[in-house]
Amino acid sequence: MVQAGAAVTEELMFRGFALQALEQRWGSRAAIVITGLFFGVAHLGAPGASVWSALAIALEAGVMLGVAFLWRRTIWFVAGLHFAWNTAEQLLGIPVSGHTLEGLFTVDSHGSALLSGGTFGLEASIVPVLIGVLLTVRMFVVAGRSGGLRRRRLVQH
Repeated sequence: MVQAGAAVTEELMFRGFALQALEQRWGSRAAIVITGLFFGVAHLGAPGASVWSALAIALEAGVMLGVAFLWRRTIWFVAGLHFAWNTAEQLLGIPVSGHTLEGLFTVDSHGSALLSGGTFGLEASIVPVLIGVLLTVRMFVVAGRSGGLRRRRLVQH
């Protein structure tokens, strides 16, 4: 229930309200960048957070989920993706944005924090960042082809 609540709440705030309001004013690209960055900044207060973890979350979740919303144009799609990611991490015993919740397994990561994500969790690993960026590029292309991207509104005086 915690993961469902977090996913729905965050997606309503960032993609349901902010992204769409910014998109109407400045277009899809600006809305994606702004909401992605704010999504990363919002996670700076989590245990073990750093500038790197905020940037990683901004790219792999903030921007990716924003582009997924533009592609599908449904908040439930991105809330479902967000929920699935967080729940899978929790069930595997991996910290979710710095929060270690009881899962089916107990994970003790060793080695480079760049690969493991360290105490913050998998979101701070370079691996999901790279995979997320590749998925984001593909979804962005598909969203553009399907008419899901909007240009900046021209203001007439």
